[in-house]
Amino acid sequence: MLTAIKLLHTAVWAFLAASILALPLVGVLRRFRLAVILSAIVLLECGVLAMNGGRCPLTDLAARYTLDRGSNFDIYLPGWLATYNKIIFGSLFVFGELVVVWCWRAAAAKQSAKEVPVKH
Repeated sequence: MLTAIKLLHTAVWAFLAASILALPLVGVLRRFRLAVILSAIVLLECGVLAMNGGRCPLTDLAARYTLDRGSNFDIYLPGWLATYNKIIFGSLFVFGELVVVWCWRAAAAKQSAKEVPVKH
């Protein structure tokens, strides 16, 4: 059962990590609806973590099946990445959001410039 939990946890982590890593690219490509969807998914996960005292519910579930409490006992990640996961991906998420906002503002400014009426 622990193996199944670790596989699920790793798959969820990989999806969330990919969502975070995709944000800057999505912003540069001006795919702002996709950026909103990815951001909402990540923020939903942040809410789940916040409601569970900063821990993933899958960590609590995995803890029922082992006495190991290493940083990666519940997920197939290197120990260093499991230890610093929130710091690394939290920083990347903030960076990605800043890129998206910057690109969105640039696109909006460009669109506004096109809509300025020409005086005759």
